[in-house]
Amino acid sequence: MSDDQKKPVDEKPSRSSGKGSRSSNRGVVTGVLSAVVILAAGGGAVAATSMMPGPTGGSTMDIRQADVPAGRALGVCPEPARLVNGTVVGTDADFSPVSTTAASALNAVVLSNPAGTVPGSNVTSLGGDPVAEIAKAPTSTPTPTAGPPVLAAGVASISPVTSPAVVGADPLGNEQASLAANLSYSATDGDLRGLASTQCQSPGNDAWLLGATTAVGRTAVLNLSNASETPATVNLDLFGEQGQIQAPGARGLLVAPGTTRSVNLAGLAPSESQLVVHVRSTGGPVAGTIQQSVLRGLAPGGVEYLSPGAGASNLQVMSGVDIQDPAATKALTGKSGFADASPALQIAVPGSTDAVVQVSLYGANGERKLPSGGVVTVKGGSVATVDLEGIPAGTYTVKASSDVAFVASARVTRGAKAEEATDFAWSPSSARLGSQHLVAVPRDGQRYLSFGVPEGRGTVTYAPVTADGTVGKSVDVDLSGGTTSLIELPAKSGDSLVAGYVVSASGDPIYGALVLGKQGRADVSVVAIQDAAAGLEKVPVSVGH
Repeated sequence: MSDDQKKPVDEKPSRSSGKGSRSSNRGVVTGVLSAVVILAAGGGAVAATSMMPGPTGGSTMDIRQADVPAGRALGVCPEPARLVNGTVVGTDADFSPVSTTAASALNAVVLSNPAGTVPGSNVTSLGGDPVAEIAKAPTSTPTPTAGPPVLAAGVASISPVTSPAVVGADPLGNEQASLAANLSYSATDGDLRGLASTQCQSPGNDAWLLGATTAVGRTAVLNLSNASETPATVNLDLFGEQGQIQAPGARGLLVAPGTTRSVNLAGLAPSESQLVVHVRSTGGPVAGTIQQSVLRGLAPGGVEYLSPGAGASNLQVMSGVDIQDPAATKALTGKSGFADASPALQIAVPGSTDAVVQVSLYGANGERKLPSGGVVTVKGGSVATVDLEGIPAGTYTVKASSDVAFVASARVTRGAKAEEATDFAWSPSSARLGSQHLVAVPRDGQRYLSFGVPEGRGTVTYAPVTADGTVGKSVDVDLSGGTTSLIELPAKSGDSLVAGYVVSASGDPIYGALVLGKQGRADVSVVAIQDAAAGLEKVPVSVGH
């Protein structure tokens, strides 16, 4: 690893000092938007022409598929957790220094094409200033040959991290590069004691964030990062237990290029024990996470990054839902201020129609029935929480289904003594696993891969990626339907530290998550396995004369 790869992310204002420094990250965003405008204009021209009588003898050619150039892959990483100062006056968050033991690290992995060529890739500040080079741009791109792929990787580790960062990789052979980056934070003292981890996000214009709370002792800060060169205007739709929350300050939030805007959600929705945020942006795409922390009197109750899950659907699946001893959990939640220290499933229904949701849990030994029966009705436009108490200790996959679209996320808790620090995590719903998902992992602590197969039978394949860029030998695991498997990950593969994994799945639907912890501590964090990189895309083009 080069010295550049060990540099900390500079503590600077989020905005870049020069426009040119941002072009490597966001030129592709501008280009894609321009292409959309051109296509839209073309569509308008076709529509207008179709209203006019066609010339005699005119003909229309067959619809063809036109290649859409692959763009630069981006992962936007938030800054490490920071303590919010004072009381809520407005919505903009004011931060104070972190604890003396706080540690943070960003670990990034960029995968090669099947011929072993690693794309040009780097880590920059949100404003575009260089931080570390992952791999130099190749002088040529060899064509993959017949036979098994020969994979390699570019790897970077940066610690400490003090500000938001962007991991970027160029396309190869007109296919988007596969990258993954993980930001982890931990502390053993202070109000933000605990473990928080998140995969760095690809920017977008629509995201759902579940698990927030602004009740007494709970702090939720929404961080919106704009890595493009286009200003973003963000509207927030807020949902609580009693329905949608009308907050005038949630509309028209401007996020300038190369900046992060931090919004204290208590200024928009105070005293909400169940808060779901729908982030919608126009203009530049944004990456959004919520820094959620809990303080029960003087006892720290944990910290976590709430990351986006799958969009509204009739089926939501969450893996890596670790449940402690139910008797100890029941005794803890019976104490004042600890009602939210139990495992639970949160469900939000965006529309006006009520949803009848069927909830099922699958553990190592098969399906486990909820004491409540597993059926809950959630009013349209509101949020509900289903307790997962009474379930034997173990790691589970939670499946929820309904004939009305909804979003969901599952809460994981650790710690059984009120006088000691506790921690929590949220496992967001994720997509079915397919081919070649890349998972970046922290370099220390306990790491597990959790895989769930609600029905049928499937096979999951995973291969380690080490710090020297080697992709190791893959391991195949057959999974029975209706079960969840938890696989402990080693710190090393051979003589090199493990930086990530390449994960693929086949057979019936399989869902996965990364479960993190610290030996001898209540720390916990859960990260859903994100979608694989998109390949070459095509759009239909009709030409007539």
